[in-house]
Amino acid sequence: MFNLELPKHIMDKIEENSKEMKLSPREKTAAIEKLKEVYNNSVITPGEAIGVVTAESFGEPSTQMTLNVFHFAGVAEMNVTVGLPRLIEIFDARKTPSTPKMEIYLKSKYSKNAQMVKDIATKIKESNLEDISSSITINVARYRIDVELDKKRMKELGIKHEKVVEKITSAFKTAEVKDDKDVITIKPKMEEADLIEVYKLKEKLKKINVAGLKGVKQVLPIKEDEEYVIHCAGSNLKEALEIEEVDGEKTKTNQIFEIAEVLGIEAAKNAIINEAFKVIRDQGIDVDVRHIMLLSEVMTRTGVIKGITRSGISGQKESVLARASFETPDKHIINASLIGEKDDLNSVVENVILNQPIPLGTGLPGLITKMKEKENE
Repeated sequence: MFNLELPKHIMDKIEENSKEMKLSPREKTAAIEKLKEVYNNSVITPGEAIGVVTAESFGEPSTQMTLNVFHFAGVAEMNVTVGLPRLIEIFDARKTPSTPKMEIYLKSKYSKNAQMVKDIATKIKESNLEDISSSITINVARYRIDVELDKKRMKELGIKHEKVVEKITSAFKTAEVKDDKDVITIKPKMEEADLIEVYKLKEKLKKINVAGLKGVKQVLPIKEDEEYVIHCAGSNLKEALEIEEVDGEKTKTNQIFEIAEVLGIEAAKNAIINEAFKVIRDQGIDVDVRHIMLLSEVMTRTGVIKGITRSGISGQKESVLARASFETPDKHIINASLIGEKDDLNSVVENVILNQPIPLGTGLPGLITKMKEKENE
């Protein structure tokens, strides 16, 4: 049993909460004593094999997870990857999740009015040129593309004609764009442009983003407690945070690399903890949050997100034998021998391979005895 003092940030929290709850000095002292007991019971014993325990704590329950890949967020049209496939995505540090999703929270003055929320959701949803056009056709005789805009749809989305022309012009600097208010014409500047080039241009033209957040294919306002939250299929956190009505402190995404880019590596570390904990909790499995915290710390400690893969943290261990034990042993051993790499045998795996005590638990301390000199008779 340890007898450690509580850290300053916990003591500050106790002070803050005791004022809010108007605790008497006696109640406050009792709360501190109880917290001390919990805190001391939570401290890890020196020499504890925390990496092995963490691996076991994740490995065993994750094999019991259901293989159901999707669940539905509000309606059947919005799928979200859950369970073991999502856990693999997180810990392999996949650049893009199979189902990117964003939850956009609005500032209090907008979040309770259903019509305002609906208007903001419409503004957020990505609109491509094909969504606001009544026709996009190839004029074969003149080797050009004619775009006829749907004015009714543009009015609904609040998109101006000039903005559309501006977007097309900036996207196709190598093409000649003409606007006569009813039809926008786009013609390649190349003298020898053939029909194949014109057709390729037409397909690119359809996908030009003219309004909304790029990548957000679908929006769904859902009432949670007393406010509306906009659930989005697709993610674009950087642009979402620039929208005036959006509450940047609450808005979240399941795209961890995007979080690291926009908010920094510490935010990404917390996102890994929250995403992994949510998957495990939804499956009805109990894993100590400290195991998840350890994994997220290992994945982000270098300042970039690295997965638990042969090209990530497992392939960058200091020990040659530890790297070789994970995957592609021939490659690691040959490369190490070519450069004369040294293995200090500081960790678990390499000592297990060599059948010698591991530097953890009872194998950590070295015992030295001091013998008494035999007394002269």
